[in-house]
Amino acid sequence: MKPSRLPDDAPNILVVLIDDAGPGLPDTFGGEVKTDTLSRVLGEGIGFNRFHTTAMCSPTRASLLTGRNHHRIGNAQITELANDWDGYAGEIPKSSALAPEVLRDYGYATSAFGKWHNTPTIETGAAGPFHNWPTNIGFEYFYGFLAGEASQYEPNLVRNTTSVLPPKTPEDGYHLSEDLADDAIDWLRNHQAYHPDKPFFMYWATGCMHGPHHIMKEWADNYAGRFDGGWDEYRELVFERAKEKGWIPGTAELTERDPRMPAWKDIPEDERAFQARLMEVAAGFAEHADVQAGRLIDEIERLGHGANTLILYIWGDNGSSGEGQNGTISELLAQNGIPSTTSQHIEALHELGGLDALGSVKVDNLYHAGWAWAGSTPYKGMKLLASHLGGTRNPMAVRWPQEIVPDTTPRPQFVHCTDLVPTIYDLLGITPPRVVNGVHQDPIDGSSFAEMLTNPEAEETHKTQYFEIMGSRAIYHDGWMASAFGPRAPWVPGVPAGITEWTPDHDTWELYHLAEDWTQAHDLAERYPEKLLQMKEMFAIEAAKNSVFPVGGALWVPIYHPEDMISTPYRSWNFTGDLRRMPEPIAPRLGFRANRVTINAAIPENASGVLYALGGVGGGLTCYLDDGYLCYEYNLFIIDRTKIRTTARLGAGNAEIVVETQPVSTAPGGPLTVTLTVNGAEVASDTVPVSAPGLFSANDCLDIGTCLGGAVSNDYADRAPFPFTGMIESVNVTYTS
Repeated sequence: MKPSRLPDDAPNILVVLIDDAGPGLPDTFGGEVKTDTLSRVLGEGIGFNRFHTTAMCSPTRASLLTGRNHHRIGNAQITELANDWDGYAGEIPKSSALAPEVLRDYGYATSAFGKWHNTPTIETGAAGPFHNWPTNIGFEYFYGFLAGEASQYEPNLVRNTTSVLPPKTPEDGYHLSEDLADDAIDWLRNHQAYHPDKPFFMYWATGCMHGPHHIMKEWADNYAGRFDGGWDEYRELVFERAKEKGWIPGTAELTERDPRMPAWKDIPEDERAFQARLMEVAAGFAEHADVQAGRLIDEIERLGHGANTLILYIWGDNGSSGEGQNGTISELLAQNGIPSTTSQHIEALHELGGLDALGSVKVDNLYHAGWAWAGSTPYKGMKLLASHLGGTRNPMAVRWPQEIVPDTTPRPQFVHCTDLVPTIYDLLGITPPRVVNGVHQDPIDGSSFAEMLTNPEAEETHKTQYFEIMGSRAIYHDGWMASAFGPRAPWVPGVPAGITEWTPDHDTWELYHLAEDWTQAHDLAERYPEKLLQMKEMFAIEAAKNSVFPVGGALWVPIYHPEDMISTPYRSWNFTGDLRRMPEPIAPRLGFRANRVTINAAIPENASGVLYALGGVGGGLTCYLDDGYLCYEYNLFIIDRTKIRTTARLGAGNAEIVVETQPVSTAPGGPLTVTLTVNGAEVASDTVPVSAPGLFSANDCLDIGTCLGGAVSNDYADRAPFPFTGMIESVNVTYTS
């Protein structure tokens, strides 16, 4: 056995990371969401009320685990939007090794659970390559999902480098957050049995509160009526509570709502119950995840590790998400740029069982951006806004009973997600290695906050930090912050007018003295123009050092060149009949490209079952047989469904089934004609009036012969996964233009 190079009392380390959550949600800090575990960690340890993230998930996670700034390690945006500029390449370089890689070499056992989202999208299939998967860059064990989000009921999961199915069905009570806690507890028990002398490093990153907001009805019902007053009232309530709890200073001011954000009074009366229920579901979802984190901590204590385990509970990898925009039952609808009305969502929801369907396996709901704004109380921003603290300031609670004396007064020092790694190294006496696995290492950008853990008066060590996400940007230095909002408000639907002509040179910069203005309530740009100029120059220097240029480079794919979105280079595929769980981003783009799917199958009498399915409950397309009838459905994010069905049953015997899809025009999202033929004869056709120009899902897949993820069609949802009763010999997919 390799000898340990660690101190004899090296602590175990648990990092809990909540997704897409703002500081105004937990009751720990004055919100309405019950977070007993977060309160427990804070009450038995200390809190940091000036901990900062990057305003986006993949960038924060990459920085948190490497100690380097997100652009410098090619993670300026989510991996699906990678491009050729160095800062935006979507792959963490080997010259910036993750902390678990180093800790493993020093003698730690390492594991990760939940959301990853730091492997290049093109590499996330069952055949790899695996060199950028968690278990090849430092973690000895991984269980979770590689994408940015997942259904909490029917996720596409991997264990180490193997695609696996959830251990039970939604009908049996499956929920992803519980599964992640169960698996982490199993890992802890195995660790205790096999390596009791080794400390562990565990990264537990639940997919909550990222959309879709999925939770069992009873959890949402706990919040019935709690949000009926709307987001404006909620912010005022939380603001006062946060002051009473001492989480924010008494001098802090509640910032105003952006005029582009609707007030609660602007929401029609007949839509308010829908909007309030979306928030009730989100709150239940968040509480449930916090409970699962508590189960994990309980097990650590039961195994005798409580006193010497350093727990860092980070509430949010960015602020709350406004990507639900006006409130949605299928969150990728907005991300595909397809306009819709709230009444469409309510009408479609009515067919699924009404408001009780929210949070269920039937929908992929996400709350109104007004709730994201409220969840980021008392700040102006939210996720995707690197310019304002609601997108970049997230609470962190730290507990280590053996070393940290509990203190109810929050630590006020500026801390950044890049600081976690150097802090861990500092505590363990590890000098950041110059070479890892033969690769010379880049310097670490973060600074240690180890002294702050035991000394509340410790000097602030992180003096300067830039922020940039999709053109929204800021620079912090020694109590001051200069901010440029950027080209778009994330809560406004559609592509902003004129964005293709946008240049960062014309953005208006704001200036704030954070040492006196906690919430960026007072813009001092006109009063101190020289200070603003100094800060802007500092941003330019930091941007040049960290490969930020071109500012807004992450917009290249989603705004300027969506045709460059990550996909495979292939134009033709030959599949066997048992293809399972091919992630949609690397599967054939059947939803908008001109294509032909040719299926050779042996058809029994009155055959039933899925021939193929792409996507999931929230959107997708599927071809299947139902009691002998050949069927096709294009599920446009639940709000519209195009169904095609033959008038006669297919006879028994070998058959060649062809599904031909042809765009009517070259416009993204335009109509499609879909034609079904059997043995050369046309048997049915129809027109899909609106198509999805992007992805149907972020984590669902292409399956052949079954539908293992969310049921694309409601017509077979109660029979899912609805395996085909015949035999599929081959499936050929070819792009036809």
